[in-house]
Amino acid sequence: MAMRQNGNYATRTNEGSSEAPKLRIEPLKSSGSIDYLDYVDVTPIIGREYPTAKIVDILSAPNSEQQLRDLAITICERGVVFFRAPQDSLTIEQQKHVTYMLGKLTGRPEGHGLHVHPLYNDPNNLPMADGTTDPNIYVINSEAMKKLYKTMKRPSRVPSEPRDPSLEWHSDSLFENCPSDFSFLRMQDTPSCGGDTLWFSGYGIYDRISPSFRGYLETLTATCAQPVFKSACEAGGYDVTSPRGSPLNKNYEFAPSHPVVRTHPVTGWKSLFAGVGLHVSRIDGVSSYEDTMIRDYIMRLLTRSHDCVARFHWTKQAVCIWSNPCTLHAATPDTHLVDGIRVGVRASGIGEVPYLDPASKGRREALGLAWN
Repeated sequence: MAMRQNGNYATRTNEGSSEAPKLRIEPLKSSGSIDYLDYVDVTPIIGREYPTAKIVDILSAPNSEQQLRDLAITICERGVVFFRAPQDSLTIEQQKHVTYMLGKLTGRPEGHGLHVHPLYNDPNNLPMADGTTDPNIYVINSEAMKKLYKTMKRPSRVPSEPRDPSLEWHSDSLFENCPSDFSFLRMQDTPSCGGDTLWFSGYGIYDRISPSFRGYLETLTATCAQPVFKSACEAGGYDVTSPRGSPLNKNYEFAPSHPVVRTHPVTGWKSLFAGVGLHVSRIDGVSSYEDTMIRDYIMRLLTRSHDCVARFHWTKQAVCIWSNPCTLHAATPDTHLVDGIRVGVRASGIGEVPYLDPASKGRREALGLAWN
């Protein structure tokens, strides 16, 4: 069995066999240890909500690690899970522990841990509710983020033109050589309404693409550049945080090329990954016209496939945990229309260097699901 190297998964591998091509990483299956939890699937394709479960109860169970492993597998299969009951007794350290263990128990590379936001040293970075800061916790505040990202260049528009919410779709830390695997967000304050978050299934959108065009997309990579971090550091007079959850995430290296279609290392399913979104600057190796055409096509699929979307209305102390290799997500930019602010705390793990395994399949094919 091969060893793990250069930030890539290499446990559970089937490499070196003379048999027909197999997945380089064997998919994981749930043991059923969390089947006792009440849940409802949000759509047939994406999302699962646990209306009454408490994460602290999972942590205190005798088989806690087995339950966390099965929770991680469920997240990777469903894309995102929601814990609706207030998780008010969950501590920051427990939130970090869960995020770390979800990846560790499902094959995260050795030496990879929790992400540190590149702008952690920015003086505009808000502390947590108790007044402290933590390098592995990113405070999401609808007002503070305007200051933090003031150097980010957005497409120009006339003053009367409404903001385009489609620009918000992204996968966490896509600008890193090793992006995030799991993200864990707990909302501490919510406005009277608005601020919902949507998740889109990369599995679902891959399955919508014709086989011939899928084959072409699988040959492509995309540059995922985020120059805002360097410009923000220069404007603020501070150094970028480094390393950031992996020895491969260091300095000002914020322009990796990632596969447009990738294989999820836990499920073995193909997912659209770097074809569109906030952190994708261009498709590599094609003309500007072709780049625009490809990304517009993918965005068209996204906006016309609402059955691949799970939407969550936040309530105080609710939790969402999602798998970045198979989802895009976006916050609804409407909190400025109502009183109150949206404040949450997020921890994110760092996974492997994204890859596409030629032996992997789409979700529908792998599960033997009908197409009609």
